[in-house]
Amino acid sequence: GVNSPAQLAALERALQQRQADALMAEGVRLADPARFDLRGTLACGMDVEIDVNCVFEGAVVLGDGVRVGANCVIANARIEAGAVIHPFTHIDGEKAGVTVGPDARVGPFARLRPGARLGAEVHIGHFVAGKNATLAAGAKANHLAYLGDTEIGEETNIGAGVITCNYDGFTKHQTTIGKRAFIGSDTQLVAPVKVGDGAIVAAGTTVIQDVPADALALS
Repeated sequence: GVNSPAQLAALERALQQRQADALMAEGVRLADPARFDLRGTLACGMDVEIDVNCVFEGAVVLGDGVRVGANCVIANARIEAGAVIHPFTHIDGEKAGVTVGPDARVGPFARLRPGARLGAEVHIGHFVAGKNATLAAGAKANHLAYLGDTEIGEETNIGAGVITCNYDGFTKHQTTIGKRAFIGSDTQLVAPVKVGDGAIVAAGTTVIQDVPADALALS
């Protein structure tokens, strides 16, 4: 029986070592099994690498060749083959889940919240947060952005400091951005709003009405 916090911690470490050993027996490469925590279920494909101080909660699936950097917390998420999760990334899908597509890149210091869906080769960079956001294949948001209740088309680029203003104080609203659009740095997209395919939104613009395809919006 456990009679003290010290004994409880020792029992927890024994359990974590047993789980780490089972994963490594299946071919998972743990940088240090003494610095690994599994607090739910973790299913791994072939050739998976997990660095130190990572915590896995809920139900997590890592596809073939996934790399997870140091100090990540991942909960209720599916990460497809070849994706890289850079250090200090926080992913928590809660009930809605999070999906990271094949060969995507997330982090460092990124946060994916419930309903985030990343397609193949999507890039989510440092200090980018996404909630209920879908990014199609090849889309990129590399710096300092908030993407909430958003659909982003293929190969669209989201600049640094972009915010989708999805909440008006009463209701959440949707932002839709088409394919191969360019959203300039420090732009605010006041939902509900749509930006068409191939459109360009200049840096520092506050978008309060729809932008047609291939148009230039600036303020």
